[in-house]
Amino acid sequence: MKRIFVYAAAVVGLAACGEKNDFDASGTFEATEITVSAEAVGRILAFDAEEGMPVAAGAVVGEIDSLQLHLQRQQLKAQQAALLKSRPDVGTQVSSLREQIAKQKTELQRVNNMLRAGAATQKQADDIEAQIRVLESQLSATLSTLGNNTATINENAAALDAQIAALDDRIAKCRIVSPVSGTVLVKYAEAGEMAAAGRPLFKVADLDNVYLRAYFTSDQLASLRLGDTVTVTADFGGDERFDYEGRIVCISSESEFTPKTVQTKNSRANLVYAVKIAVRNDGRLKIGLYGEVKIR
Repeated sequence: MKRIFVYAAAVVGLAACGEKNDFDASGTFEATEITVSAEAVGRILAFDAEEGMPVAAGAVVGEIDSLQLHLQRQQLKAQQAALLKSRPDVGTQVSSLREQIAKQKTELQRVNNMLRAGAATQKQADDIEAQIRVLESQLSATLSTLGNNTATINENAAALDAQIAALDDRIAKCRIVSPVSGTVLVKYAEAGEMAAAGRPLFKVADLDNVYLRAYFTSDQLASLRLGDTVTVTADFGGDERFDYEGRIVCISSESEFTPKTVQTKNSRANLVYAVKIAVRNDGRLKIGLYGEVKIR
């Protein structure tokens, strides 16, 4: 009986040793997920994004009806063209005054020549000079009026330019575009449905660059630094375990209670610190997959 008891105690001891954690922290793999929402109101004319489909940054995956915006744009362009055509032709409108001034200056030169020869009087020269001053005043006033009218028209045309630019921006927002390169995770809408500003359309994430959110106890933080390299083991279940090189990119400044789904090296630890570890995905890592960390 004593021998049986010793064997039983040995088996229990070996089992306890087998259950001892050989990792420093654990957590789950995550990715930066972006929810793309509609920026325009209207019917979704096309939406080609499908769950699991890779998309490139800036790729157009759908379109919202923008016909009314295009019609408004055409109306503004027509108003602008009509407004610009109404600008006064300054050169034509003052050409007559310029000709009169030139003619009077020529006449003044002739009278001055006659005055030196004694064939004209000073009054004749003074009258022509007065007439020239009157014509030049009229020219200056006309140029000022025409200039103000032209400036007002140009300002109104510029205001229409701003309205057209605003419409161009709204038309551009009718295109459904992926902001990043990644994989479509969830699709929330279909072609034919109505879109409203702020309505989620799809969720995309860069699965090539994932990270493990692991949890460390306070006594482990002393050996962790931003940029440190650690070994990350992805657990696929059974004997399917793969090691990856990870780099610490973020260490939480505040502690939190240990999540129920997370194991720590010290099973009695109540408060832990979240650490974000970047990992290059070889295609096997999935969001939500369990992983363990070993500090090098």
